[in-house]
Amino acid sequence: MDNKKEKKKSDFRYDTGEARVPWAAVGEHVNVNDIAEMIKFLIPGDDPSYSEQLKVVTSAMEELHKKGSYAPKLSMDSNVKKLEEAMQELLNVKHACFITNATAGFEIGFKFAGLKPGDEVIAPAITFLSTIHYPLQVGAKVVLADVDPITLNISPEDIRRKITPRTKAIIPVHIGGYPCDMDAIMEIAREHDLMVVEDAAHGFGGYYKGKALGAIGDFGSYSFHEVKNITSFGEGGIVVTNSSYGEDFAKSRFGGFDISNPIDKWLYDVVALKGKGGHYTVAGNHSSTEIQAVGLLTQMERLPEIIEARRKNAEYLNKRFSVLDEIIPSKMDTEDIKSTHHLYLFQLDYTKLNGDIQDFKKKMTERGIVQIAHFAPLYRFSYLKQLGYDTDAMQKTCPNAEEAFLHKFTHLPLYPLTDDQLEYMADNVIEAVKEMKL
Repeated sequence: MDNKKEKKKSDFRYDTGEARVPWAAVGEHVNVNDIAEMIKFLIPGDDPSYSEQLKVVTSAMEELHKKGSYAPKLSMDSNVKKLEEAMQELLNVKHACFITNATAGFEIGFKFAGLKPGDEVIAPAITFLSTIHYPLQVGAKVVLADVDPITLNISPEDIRRKITPRTKAIIPVHIGGYPCDMDAIMEIAREHDLMVVEDAAHGFGGYYKGKALGAIGDFGSYSFHEVKNITSFGEGGIVVTNSSYGEDFAKSRFGGFDISNPIDKWLYDVVALKGKGGHYTVAGNHSSTEIQAVGLLTQMERLPEIIEARRKNAEYLNKRFSVLDEIIPSKMDTEDIKSTHHLYLFQLDYTKLNGDIQDFKKKMTERGIVQIAHFAPLYRFSYLKQLGYDTDAMQKTCPNAEEAFLHKFTHLPLYPLTDDQLEYMADNVIEAVKEMKL
């Protein structure tokens, strides 16, 4: 039997197996003292008895270690594989790859889309900078589409208006976890032979007409940064696809390493990534760790309860705010739409008020309520102008984004607030808006 053919495409890592003199994957093991310091970081305390209790825990870990051993691998091993398989099942996708962050996932998707200098990518005017980071890096042109005035997600109508012969991809963003109009977006993409890279950074656990957000386009990327609904110890991402490009995810994650076809007298080959249209690019290094995978696997089990708690908080706020016509209600779940409720989209009909969202935000700050508008329109940042974009012209083509940012919207938190906090926030929002009534 040809053992070479049996090898699967994978990342390259030291894993020499049994040998008289092996080459260990882990050069310096994480010992009990290291773990004790991690515990101090993850569970800080200043109670007088904290130090004594930590000594008890450390002593117990030392005894535990006598019965066990050190982890033989810290990066890209069985837990990462287990996580990726769990993601494939949950999201109903053929391929899932655990990476450093969602930004890396967008990069991988755009590389397989064959994005190159001079190509155009359509993105929403309101999103985080990561959404357009890779296109700008490689010299592609970013075209900002206006947003829907109710959801603040990308407007399919404006996507259609801004397509040119150079358009290569669309990157819709599910702001706050509320789904974009994916049917319309996919129809446009198929009509013009465009790749769709979903920015599902806020969308993990959300659904659109029975399909997981992020798993509808050609590629989707999720964020597990510390502020998201669940986290893989502060950073992390998953990129997914149902296309054959996913067969090369391992190579796209780690430098193009290919151990399935090693060069003569060496352990592996290094290959370029072949994207749509035959365009080749060099893979990045977006490796993730075993401990991140362990953390994300355990948090995934809690995700349904986490989203349900956020949904109930959103429903409570909608119900409380319904007493005022000047507050535009946040869109909630339907039979077809299941949001992750990562953020509560708060909007004012400022035409009925003496003031707008900027005045409202000041009132919230005075009351000790933190609210953050996610995000400012991208054309307002310096880097686009520094890269030669006519940002004034971009602004004029995105009137909904401009009006929303200046006058209409902010986001309220939905993470597990206490009943008192939730009630205080609702009470003071209502009180502030009443103060602004004409």
